Amino acid sequence: MSQLNKLELQNLRHLIGAHETAFQKMRTYAEQSTDPQVKSYFQKSAQDAQKTKQQLLSFLS
Repeated sequence: MSQLNKLELQNLRHLIGAHETAFQKMRTYAEQSTDPQVKSYFQKSAQDAQKTKQQLLSFLS
């Protein structure tokens, strides 16, 4: 794979941070939810955000 330029690296870091924030928020919302459907939705959203973050991190290696 070709090397990332500074702007691409900056954008990638921003996206990784945004997905980490989304993961943390969704996990917290899931923990606080009492409705099983809502809890499940937030858990799935947290998993999706974590998965995307991991995929983005793979571009750094």
